[in-house]
Amino acid sequence: MPPSTQTFRSLTVITALALSGTAFAGGTHAGGHGHGGDETAIGRPGVASKASRTVTIEMTDNMRYTPADIQVKQGETVRFIVKNKGQVKHELSLGTQQELLEHLEQMKKFPDMEHDEPSKVTLAPGKEGEIVWQFTKAGTVNFACLMPGHYEAGMKGQVKVGKK
Repeated sequence: MPPSTQTFRSLTVITALALSGTAFAGGTHAGGHGHGGDETAIGRPGVASKASRTVTIEMTDNMRYTPADIQVKQGETVRFIVKNKGQVKHELSLGTQQELLEHLEQMKKFPDMEHDEPSKVTLAPGKEGEIVWQFTKAGTVNFACLMPGHYEAGMKGQVKVGKK
């Protein structure tokens, strides 16, 4: 007799949690072992009271961010207010290009995955949220919507981090 629907759902949830836990652990641990806080390849979670400025980013159903190109200084902490102006769920995930592409593959397998990392915000239509981030390294930090089909449609942007 085939397994019940409930058993199948339970196994699916357990598998999703196991896989997503591995992806989250790998995406937030930079090997610092407590020496740099939550330091990652793109910086670290910021403290809102230390934000030097606030940048509002709007997400729309034309699969674009406004603005999509942002300039910051190395060491700067920025508070991003992220607004979903569309009619479907969108997200903003900060990361390296490689991290975003890896997470995109996970999202294809588990499109209803919930995020609780400080570098990501998922928003229902009409909602807003925030990310506070300190950009500790010069270079480019990418951001994208990893909801199935959104990245492929061009929903991505960049934060260019200038040297001190």
